[in-house]
Amino acid sequence: MKLGATLYIKDTIEAVAFYSEAFGLILGYHEKFPDGTFMHASSLRDGQEIFAVSESHNETLVNLMRSSSLEGSRPTMNYGISFEREEEVKKAYEMLAKGGTALFPLGALPWSSCCAEVVDKYGVYWYITVDPSSQ
Repeated sequence: MKLGATLYIKDTIEAVAFYSEAFGLILGYHEKFPDGTFMHASSLRDGQEIFAVSESHNETLVNLMRSSSLEGSRPTMNYGISFEREEEVKKAYEMLAKGGTALFPLGALPWSSCCAEVVDKYGVYWYITVDPSSQ
């Protein structure tokens, strides 16, 4: 079984490039809407889909996700990305926090030497960490 995750956001062309750089991903299978935004864009790492991105046409929902982080609350769901090295977490954190909101700044927890919680500029809630099994 595999859990599929799709980020429904605005500005998907920019976002796909942003996430590719932040997480070391490449663009996989993709389809575009007539306006050039992504209907579906698979983001891959080591040949496996990590998540997909799709242009949201629901401005109210996008704004709700963005505003929840400003109020200090957490949505009912987040996306977790585990990296093998602290440098990868730090790079992702710097990119995600720029224009976003850090809910738990980069630091350590009992199960991870390096982790953070961030809502990025697209309103997506991320938990990024060093995989405890790689420490």
